[in-house]
Amino acid sequence: MSETRRLSAREAVRRADELWSRASSQALRPDLARIAGWIDTESRVLDLGCGDGTLLAHLRDKKSVDGAGVEFDDARVISAVRRGVRVVQQNLEEGLALFDDQQFDSVVLSQTLQAMHHTEHILREMARVARYGIVSFPNFGYWPHGFSILRGRMPVTGEMPYQWYDTPNIHLCTLKDFEALASKLGLRITHLATFNGGKEVKFLAGWRSTLAVYRFESPMAAKP
Repeated sequence: MSETRRLSAREAVRRADELWSRASSQALRPDLARIAGWIDTESRVLDLGCGDGTLLAHLRDKKSVDGAGVEFDDARVISAVRRGVRVVQQNLEEGLALFDDQQFDSVVLSQTLQAMHHTEHILREMARVARYGIVSFPNFGYWPHGFSILRGRMPVTGEMPYQWYDTPNIHLCTLKDFEALASKLGLRITHLATFNGGKEVKFLAGWRSTLAVYRFESPMAAKP
């Protein structure tokens, strides 16, 4: 009977893991799902500001990636570890000196770029450690933002829900702003997806989207 109980317990754990995997896939945000689609199977992935490890766990389970994350928040690190995700606890502002040149195939920075103090530095570091970089950020060019400014107020929207005095967002930009910076840094943009309320925007994206997701190739990728 004890053996039967052990088997039942193992089966319960297995089923729980399967249910978690399905729930994780179903709950993946549309922007994260698009990011996952841009990442190759069995590739090496670094997720900067990985949060609770949702994306890396999904990539591990669905694409067999060799993934690692960087996260500073204690609670999020614990959540990621519980999901079986490898995490380095570090402040991204300190750079990525722990990682070698072109150590990864892809590096992800999701909805964090606008909160970085040293924007150029983190983008250069992403290009150094991986062949492909993927970044997402709120689109300041979304038309209601301009309307709010015309009314004399800073915009508050779904992707930018903070008041001016408590926002973590310090470097806001439009799609064209980011593309100009990418060009300056020698980053070749390969893919772009834009979203509004979880739905993809393909027409007048610079005006109608609230969130932009870019994939770029590192200039180091072309070096022998």
